[in-house]
Amino acid sequence: MDTESWARRRATPLTGDEPLHRGGEPVPASVLDFWRWSSSDLLGNAMRGVLAEFIVGTALDCIVGTVREEWDAADLKTSEGVRIEVKSSAYVQSWHQTKAFNPVFGIQPTLGWDADTNLTSERRRQADVYVFCLLHHRDKLSADPLDVSQWTFLVLSTERLNEVFDQQKSVTLGSLRSRAHPAEVSYDGLRAGVEAATTAQGPTTVR
Repeated sequence: MDTESWARRRATPLTGDEPLHRGGEPVPASVLDFWRWSSSDLLGNAMRGVLAEFIVGTALDCIVGTVREEWDAADLKTSEGVRIEVKSSAYVQSWHQTKAFNPVFGIQPTLGWDADTNLTSERRRQADVYVFCLLHHRDKLSADPLDVSQWTFLVLSTERLNEVFDQQKSVTLGSLRSRAHPAEVSYDGLRAGVEAATTAQGPTTVR
């Protein structure tokens, strides 16, 4: 095969109606069926993290017409070119627990990967701003990750994160709040929170 045959193949948004098929002959299952099967547990760690990226992306209006790039160096990029890393945690999970979990966020430096070149960059925190998404609702039975009012968003510049935590790989919610003083915002305050972190205006509270 020529070089172009191995170039990046960009995904396009699906509708959910696309059928499973056998050489063009539809099989009685669709992409929507696949999504229902694979992605319905929004309270578990894996899908809650992806949902958090989606929620932040909708607030920043930067995901319309795009498809999530699973291994990209940063989770989101705004129209102004600001790279956003999204981390999520919660007090409750979908599985059995005997008490509320202590929220912890991963903050380890990473090797940035470029989907177009398949090359990596130096190990560091790749984004410009971190958004820590806390599902703060503590009642497991009524927890609803789709309810944006059940989330709190803590926004911090990567510069500040590096200054306070250096090469640390994870941070508890308490330590993040007490040592780095991120802006704590609601869904409607996310855009202003990210803008404030980008311009290094310091910690604020935006509702």
